[in-house]
This record gives sequence, C-alpha cells and structure tokens, in this order.
Amino acid sequence: MARVPLVPRSPLLLAGLMAAAGVAHFAAPAPFDGTVPRSLPGSPRSWTRASGAVELALAAGLALPRTRSLSARATALFFVGVFPANIKMAYDWRDQPAPARALAYGRLPLQLPLYLWARAAGRQA
Repeated sequence: MARVPLVPRSPLLLAGLMAAAGVAHFAAPAPFDGTVPRSLPGSPRSWTRASGAVELALAAGLALPRTRSLSARATALFFVGVFPANIKMAYDWRDQPAPARALAYGRLPLQLPLYLWARAAGRQA
C-alpha cells in the first residue's frame, strides 16, 4: 500500500493555490482589507493589493522550474509573514456566527501545512 504524504508535494498545485489567492485579493478585496493589522502604515487596501501581487509573483515563480527553489522558500516565508493577519482575523471574528468563527479559527492551523508544502516544493526543485 502506498504511503500518502501528510503534506501535498506538487509545486504546480501550490502555484495554482497562490495564483487563486492572488486573484481573489483583487477580485474581492474587502474581506482581505479587514485582516490587515491596524498597526501597519497606509491603507488596508494598499496592503491587500500588495499581498495579492506578491502571491501572483510567487505563483509564477513556483510554476517555473528555473525559479521554483527560490520561490518556494519565499512562499514559505510569506506564509509565516501573513500569520499575524490570520491571528487578527480569528480575534476580530470571535463574536461572529459559528460558521464564520470556524473559518477564521481554521485558517490558523492551516498555515503549518502550507508552510511545509512550500518547503517541500523547494526541496523538489
């Protein structure tokens, strides 16, 4: 019986996830604006657009074998960097209805497998 890895290994699937997230930051920015910590300078929308652009750039880098290793390491760091926004979202949504709270709280442990996925994609390159 084949062993199923705990963390998905496909760098192209990770690139697709990053591309979808990047597009979402531009197509429907309001939910992302609400996760931007107030302590950051500038408008939340500027941070939303910047993070969307970074996600699109990381997706492109992950998709290309030549840049995959560097982009995978940068993607792993990106997941670490956006974790405070996920914590803020969970805190801000603590009084929301149960489905919204579940979404906000569910994002927190999801960061670890995403980070590990990015690291694995870099090692495959």
